[in-house]
Amino acid sequence: MSDTHISQHFETLAIHAGNTADPLTGAVVPPIYQVSTYKQDGVGGLRGGYEYSRSANPTRTALEENLAALEGGRRGLAFASGLAAEDCLLRTLLSPGDHVVIPNDAYGGTFRLFAKVVARWGVEWSVADTGDPAAVRAAITPKTKAVWVETPSNPLLGITDIAAVAQVARDAGARLVVDNTFATPYLQQPLALGADVVVHSLTKYMGGHSDVVGGALVTGDAELGEELAYHQNAMGAVAGPFDSWLVLRGAKTLSVRMDRHSENATKVADMLTRHARVTSVLYPGLPEHPGHEVAAKQMRSFGGMISFRVEGGEEAAVEVCNRARIFTLGESLGGVESLIEHPGRMTHASVAGSALEVPADLVRLSVGIENVDDLLEDLRQALAG
Repeated sequence: MSDTHISQHFETLAIHAGNTADPLTGAVVPPIYQVSTYKQDGVGGLRGGYEYSRSANPTRTALEENLAALEGGRRGLAFASGLAAEDCLLRTLLSPGDHVVIPNDAYGGTFRLFAKVVARWGVEWSVADTGDPAAVRAAITPKTKAVWVETPSNPLLGITDIAAVAQVARDAGARLVVDNTFATPYLQQPLALGADVVVHSLTKYMGGHSDVVGGALVTGDAELGEELAYHQNAMGAVAGPFDSWLVLRGAKTLSVRMDRHSENATKVADMLTRHARVTSVLYPGLPEHPGHEVAAKQMRSFGGMISFRVEGGEEAAVEVCNRARIFTLGESLGGVESLIEHPGRMTHASVAGSALEVPADLVRLSVGIENVDDLLEDLRQALAG
């Protein structure tokens, strides 16, 4: 595989970075190297650097090169899931007694990792509104080693000024981690804005077809990249070759899919703002969204995720989810098909009773790439009950 890229344009990189033609057959799609071990050219004589597929696999290498190119980083690493990537990152950056600032709105699985797993290891954490750089600065302690950001956040679609918070983290000698899952590298480039590490759930928009689970880390720091690679191999939660191949395939169409996701979501958000049963719409593309100006500055467009609140409380929100027909009731997001969920009872049940607890009347949409008129009609009938 080669890290020499023929273009800096995203759409071209998405198709060609890491996708070197197979040297044996000329196949334009990298093969799925479904193999555990490799014949060595004598003891210690690794052929192409491969010895065992936990340490490296050519299909995974292709994906990791692609991810690094798309995020503008120097090292990409692919994992079995987004949480596996996060776990590797935290155990690389932190030691017992260290402290992390986490956002007041975050994926429930991320919160669970901090609150129920990493905390038992002796790592402390505190919550801050990362949309307010002053609040982040106030939450930092002398033990802070990392600031964790999601932007847009899950599920309240909050926006963090990456460049501003990166400066706050640098001033404190801490690393800035940005979960870029909602935005994807097509819409947002956190490393270029000062982040140290980007986290992805590849399950979502990067894969794009709801048929793979995976995670990734990308960094522009070569030394940190080596440390992460060491822990990736030592801990072993790597992406398998077929999963890597599926994400690599999904990345090729990321730009056109995200354009359609964003276009459809804009129209859905506009309809919801005018619906009598909707009390609030959370979408950074709306001018009234408190993070709209920052999002417009650091994002290409505003993505396919929308949350909204309905009159009638929790039971009304659950009923809207149950009445949807084209919007499939299900967890996850970022596939070509539209999904609907109740975060309080589904993806964010783990934050109940914490500072990250989400409103009970909240509904979250992952707006797909279907005909938008069909999506609008489906939501109207779901809200009509």
